[in-house]
Parts: sequence; C-alpha cells; structure tokens
Amino acid sequence: MYGFHQAQLLSNMAIGIFTLRQQLRGLLSKNWTGTIKTSYVEYLVVGGGGSGGLAGGGAGGFLTGILPVTPGVSYVATVGGGGNAAPGNNSIIGEVIAKGGGTGHTGGSGGDNNGGSGGGAYGYLPGSGIFGQGNSGGQSASGAGGGGGAGTVGLNGLGGNAGGNGGAGIASDITGSRVVYAGGGGGFGSSSGGTGGVGGGGNGPSASAPGTAGQANTGGGGGGLTGGGNVTGGSGIVIIRYPSTYADLTSTTPSLSPTTANGYKIYTWSSTGSGAFTV
Repeated sequence: MYGFHQAQLLSNMAIGIFTLRQQLRGLLSKNWTGTIKTSYVEYLVVGGGGSGGLAGGGAGGFLTGILPVTPGVSYVATVGGGGNAAPGNNSIIGEVIAKGGGTGHTGGSGGDNNGGSGGGAYGYLPGSGIFGQGNSGGQSASGAGGGGGAGTVGLNGLGGNAGGNGGAGIASDITGSRVVYAGGGGGFGSSSGGTGGVGGGGNGPSASAPGTAGQANTGGGGGGLTGGGNVTGGSGIVIIRYPSTYADLTSTTPSLSPTTANGYKIYTWSSTGSGAFTV
C-alpha cells in the first residue's frame, strides 16, 4: 500500500505535474526531461547597516527566499549603503525590500532608531526591528546598548560602565561558502566597549579606544563613538542563484559574470546603488 505522498507523486507523474522541489532535484542530477520549467531565482538581500552613536547601530534587514521570475522581464537589484549619521539604506530585488538598520542613540530621543534591526539606546528606549528581518537594540545601564542583529537582539549595557554587545547575524551558504550577515554594532562603555555582533557589526568604543564601522557588504551596524558623532554602518548586498543547468542571465547591470558552486550559478551585486538583471 502506497502512502499518501507516494500515491500523490504517482498521480502527478501520470498527468505531468511536478513540484518545484522535484524539478530542482532533477535539474541538479541532470535527469530532468520535463518540457515545462519553473522560472525562479533564490535570493539573499541584506539592507545597509545603521550608523552607531553612543549606542550601537542596528543591522540591515536580512531576507532570503525564492523569487518567481518571467523570462525577458528586467528586475531591479539595489544595494543599500551603510548609514552615515543616519539609518542604513534599503536593499531591493524585485518587490523584496530589506530595510536599512536603525541608528544608535547619541543620547537624544531621535526618530531614526527603528529599522531592519533597531539601534541601541543610551538613556532612551531602543529601536525596534522588523519582524522577519531583524531584532531590537539593547538599552543602557551605565553603558550604551548594542544594536540589534538579524539573529538576536542587541544586549543591554552593563554595570561597571561596559557597553552592550551587538546582536548576532544569520549565516547563509548561498555563495557556496558559509558567511554570516547583519550583525549589530557594539555600544559605548567608558571601561569597555561592546563587541560587534558576528556578521559584520562594528565594535563599540571605550574611553581609550574608538568604535569601528560596520563591515562592507554584510549590513553590519556601526559601533558607538565617544564624544558625539557617528560611526558608519556597513553596506548591504544582493545575491541570487539558480541551478547551473539553466543558461546565464541575458543581461545584468552592471555587467556581471556568474560564479558557480554546488550546482548553482551565482550572481552578486556588491556596489552601492541600483542595477538590474534579465533571465
């Protein structure tokens, strides 16, 4: 007796209907002989990280999934820049929008602390992240809070004038290698700055050491800065891939050549600004 899923598979085969997973398995094993192919790309989109103030900047939003595409139609790909005394900029592919990270508090109430992930706080409530993209920042005790990351919230500042650590990012293997994106920036502490979250978050400053910027093309939030001012967040990134049995994209802006890994063709937009691609 066949189980339900086995019977459904036989029924699908009999009438020529195959799921996306069945098609993908066939393509990767070079056994797919169907005449109808579902057009799609798998994507990773990370927004630009927010700038740090005294508190850590929030990471850019992190989104991954599958985007249906129509052959011959052009789709926009935009890489958001890291915030400079401002939230990070959005990264976009088609209608998928990864929001830029929120700024870290400088001690004022501000209005730009919400974002893909929220900026940390110093004397006020931290910024909020967007559900499905990132997390909120941490608050202050005697040290400034860390910015939120895609994977975890930013940590609160600790007693003893220690800054809060930035929230951790999320790993992706879309390029064929495991890379962590969208870590939050660390907050200021007079005795010790908070550590930037894994995934490109900048380290927070102490009284004797400056904060650091978010890492480029990770969407990491900027670390805090002593004495006022801001530390820049890291720029975002847009990556797509699809089974290598399909042809190269017919056009890309700027002109890109694919890399290959694990049976996929991979295209990466890393320069800040807008581009496009056509299947």
